[in-house]
Amino acid sequence: MVDADQTFVIVGGGLAGAKAAETLRSEGFTGRVILIGDERDHPYERPPLSKGYLLGKEERDSVFVHEPGWYAQADVELHLGQTVVAVDREAKAVRLGEGTVIRYDKLLLVTGAEPRRLDVPGTDLAGVHHLRRLAHADRLRHVLAALGRDNGHLVIAGAGWIGLEIAAAAREYGAEVTVVEPEPTPLHAVLGPEVGQMFADLHAEHGVRFHFGARLTEIVGQDGMVLAARTDDGEEHPAHDVLAAIGAAPRTALAEAAGLDLVDRAEGGGIAVDASLRTSDPDIYAAGDVAAVRHALFDTRLRVEHWANALNGGPAAARAMLGQDVTYDRVPYFFSDQYDVGLEYSGWAPPGTYDQVVVRGDTGKREFVSFWLRDGRVLAGMNVNVWDVTEPIQQLIVRGVRPDPDALADPSTPLASLLT
Repeated sequence: MVDADQTFVIVGGGLAGAKAAETLRSEGFTGRVILIGDERDHPYERPPLSKGYLLGKEERDSVFVHEPGWYAQADVELHLGQTVVAVDREAKAVRLGEGTVIRYDKLLLVTGAEPRRLDVPGTDLAGVHHLRRLAHADRLRHVLAALGRDNGHLVIAGAGWIGLEIAAAAREYGAEVTVVEPEPTPLHAVLGPEVGQMFADLHAEHGVRFHFGARLTEIVGQDGMVLAARTDDGEEHPAHDVLAAIGAAPRTALAEAAGLDLVDRAEGGGIAVDASLRTSDPDIYAAGDVAAVRHALFDTRLRVEHWANALNGGPAAARAMLGQDVTYDRVPYFFSDQYDVGLEYSGWAPPGTYDQVVVRGDTGKREFVSFWLRDGRVLAGMNVNVWDVTEPIQQLIVRGVRPDPDALADPSTPLASLLT
C-alpha cells in the first residue's frame, strides 16, 4: 500500500473522478485525496441529462454520484467551480485559475469531453443550445416545455445518440422537431445503415422530420431570437430553438500543454494511455471520455464516451495509481431509451470494420438483437427491447467465437449455447 502521507489529485468532477475517489478510499488509501471540478455542482451522472431528468421524470438530486455529505465523510477534499490551468510535471503540481498550487504524488486526469460547436452564422442567438452539463439540462427542460406549450419548433443538428434522445424528449413535451443529419441514416457512424434505418422509422412514427444528406449553414434570427435554420442544399426550416448535437471533443488542452502523448484527432483523439490507464508520464493517469486506451481485443486505440466507461474506468485508474496490476480491457457498453424502445449495445463495430449483420428477432416489432461480424467473429451486439442478454453477447465478443449465423439468428437457440 502507498504511504499515508501521499497526495492523489483528481482533475475532473464527473462520474469517473467521483468513482476514482471512492475506490481509493475503499481500497484502503489513507493519504490525501483531492478532487477538482470546474462545475459548482457535485459530481453527477450524465445519462439522466438526456433521459429521465430531461423529461421531468427524475428529480435533480437523483443525478448525483454521492450524497453531498459523502465527500467529507470519506475525507475527500472537494474544489468545486475551480479550473486547473496548468500541470507542472517537474514540480509534480497543478495550478488552479485563482493561483493556488497543489502538489501531487499521483495525478488522474478525467477532464471529459466538451460538445462540438456549430461553426455557422447565428450561433450567438439566445435559442442555440448544447447538452453536456447539468446546467444545460436545467435550461433545456424549460425550453422543451415552452416549445411544447406553444407548438414551437426545435431543429437538431446531428442524429447521434444525444440528438435522438433529445428529439424523443422534445416530442414527448409536444414540440415540433426537425433533425438535420449529413449521413443517410441516424447513427450511421455507430450502427451503419442496416440498423440505423430502424431509428429513422421509429422517430418518423412519432412525428420527427428528418433532413438527411445536409448540414446546417446558418441560423437565422431577429432581435436575438431564432427564426429558422438553413441547410447547404438551400432548404430553410422554421425554428424557435436549435440544438447542436454534432459530437464531443476530448478535453486534452491541459494534457497537451503538459507535454503528454496524445492521439491524433483523425484517430479519435484523446490522451494516450496504456492498458493500466497510465499516460506517458508514469505518475499521471487518465480515464473516462478523455482517455484513448489500446484495446487488445479490437487491436486499436479506443476512446469511449459513455457512462459505463466512466463508471469502470475511474476505479480501474485508482487501483493502478495504488500500484495494483490493472488491465483495462472491458467491452465498450452503452444504453439508450427513446419512446418505448430501450436498448443496450456492447462491442465496437463502426462501418468498415464488419462484413455481416445478423438479426435475431423481429425488427418490425422492435424486439430483436443485432450482431455485427467480421470473418464470422462477433464484434458487437445490440439488444433492442430484449433483456438479460448483455452477458452472453459480451462473452461472444470476448471469446472470439465464430457461431453459426443461422443459430445466431434463431431466437430459440440460447446465446449461451453458442459460446462452446
